[in-house]
Amino acid sequence: MAGLYTFPGGLILEGHKAISTSQPISKAGIPERLFVPLNQHIGSPAECVVKKGEHVLKGQMIGSVTDYVAVPVHAPSSGIVIDIQKFPAAHASGLPNDVVIIEPDGKDEWLKRKPLPDITELDPSELRNMIRCAGIVGLGGAAFPTFIKLNPVGHQISTLILNGAECEPYISCDDMLMRERPHEIIDGAIIMRHALNAGKVIIAIEENKPEAIDSLQALANDLDWLNIQSIPVIYPTGGERQLVKVLTGRDVPSQGLPLDLDLVVSNVATAAAVHLALDHQQPLISRIITVTGSGVNSPRNFEALIGTPMSDLIDLAGGYTEDADRLIMGGPMMGITLKTDATPVVKASNCLLVQTPADHATETISRPCIRCGECVKVCPVKLLPQQLYWFSQSKNLDGLQTHHLFDCIECGCCSVVCPSHIPLVQYFRYGKSESWKKEQEMIKSDRARERTEARTKRLERIKAEKKAQHAARAKKTAAGDDRKKEIQAAVARTKAKKAENAGDTDNLST
Repeated sequence: MAGLYTFPGGLILEGHKAISTSQPISKAGIPERLFVPLNQHIGSPAECVVKKGEHVLKGQMIGSVTDYVAVPVHAPSSGIVIDIQKFPAAHASGLPNDVVIIEPDGKDEWLKRKPLPDITELDPSELRNMIRCAGIVGLGGAAFPTFIKLNPVGHQISTLILNGAECEPYISCDDMLMRERPHEIIDGAIIMRHALNAGKVIIAIEENKPEAIDSLQALANDLDWLNIQSIPVIYPTGGERQLVKVLTGRDVPSQGLPLDLDLVVSNVATAAAVHLALDHQQPLISRIITVTGSGVNSPRNFEALIGTPMSDLIDLAGGYTEDADRLIMGGPMMGITLKTDATPVVKASNCLLVQTPADHATETISRPCIRCGECVKVCPVKLLPQQLYWFSQSKNLDGLQTHHLFDCIECGCCSVVCPSHIPLVQYFRYGKSESWKKEQEMIKSDRARERTEARTKRLERIKAEKKAQHAARAKKTAAGDDRKKEIQAAVARTKAKKAENAGDTDNLST
């Protein structure tokens, strides 16, 4: 590549990453209970295929799927299914989700696994199916099914970009993965490159992670298709669109995807999960998660089983400090505040951030917008946040669409710089939710109208068919009447002729 490029806006933020990177990744172990949600990704939730009282093995499928945008869910350890019930979800709404509760038996016994042939000799479609069956989704936060990303129908992929930027403050799980397990990432990159038939692979890492860069570069020197690229430290350079802009200078189209530029972007942890799934037949049953913030006593990174209660990880990190008052899944910019630490770890859980009052002391009551334009300056996708705010506040959904609300990546830059302390991202999320709700209502309305129109046409067709049938019968009846009259006339003529002949016979002489 000739060089790097810049994207508009963005912020330079204090990282707060060193507090969780001083110790190596630690295995969290097996908790007393595993609470495994059946809905952990974008798309349709998995359907439970186990029953209460059933014994399951580690890696066994406990949730299957039939819809396309969906992946299965697996048992993180062996044990007994003690219940299947609703449980608080790791989601901003906190609404309950169907959860399979497993009581581990302590044996951690694997489902029988069969060795696979050389992965690079398999057809890409076979690889994608294996990746889907392993339940792999994007581990950078979006949790989009990976097998779909690796199926670039109609596109010849020039470059696979593995995102190791990890630009949001406090989060360090990808950094530690790159430092300690670089071979997993590169082995996963080999598989993903083969599935995509891509030419090159770029692993992009912010330049404030020298240990991660050196660790990967040591394995990449002999691979001419792989480039370890350090990039500037600016938030949100880890956003998919922003990363593409930095590396290529090209803009992903509005409402489009990197695929439109013949590129695919995935996370470094996702690549490691692909390696574990295909080289070791290990479905996605665990992930590395950062437990950090001034509200825990010993911040660090853990490899935790999916379904582990977050309270267990807090305890492993030394427990809460006395003044801890807020638990966030994710980072301070894009994370979601959780209502309870009983919430289980899911595939999208990359960080648990525990805050104290001092961390959000600057939060205050919002004041009216003064139209200073600071939000416009920092927006990385060149939107007009103040206009979107007005449209969201007035529920002007058409205005939100016109001003490209759905291009907003909810990075939070606008909220940080707003001197009126307006929670802009919350308004944008509300606007998206309302727009989506309206779209769904329109779809339902259109479907209802289509059903009504179809019914009307069907009734009209039936009426027309009956009318035609009546006309045909009437015509047939009329034809029958005419035929009857013809027969009667013929009979009458015959009788008349017979009578005439009989009269002629009577006149004959004897």
